[in-house]
Amino acid sequence: MLVDKKILAGGITMLVVGIIIVININATMPVGQSGMTEEEVIDLMTKQQENKDMNNLAGILIGIGFLLILISFGAKRRRKDSPKKEEKKPTT
Repeated sequence: MLVDKKILAGGITMLVVGIIIVININATMPVGQSGMTEEEVIDLMTKQQENKDMNNLAGILIGIGFLLILISFGAKRRRKDSPKKEEKKPTT
């Protein structure tokens, strides 16, 4: 089976980093408490929205890493010493 190891390594790296970021973000989700002022509520909602946005970006990173892993199984490397294919024009 032909596998492009550079693309595979990059995909696995992106996948692992994305998963680590998702775990870290979900572990530090800001939560509210009763008796908060209006300013604290707005600040909390802003932090929660930032957390969701970072989670979305980490999900995109995971998706791209997974796609790179899949692409690595179909990628063919061109040899340096192989001749280039030339198209022949039909003579009419």
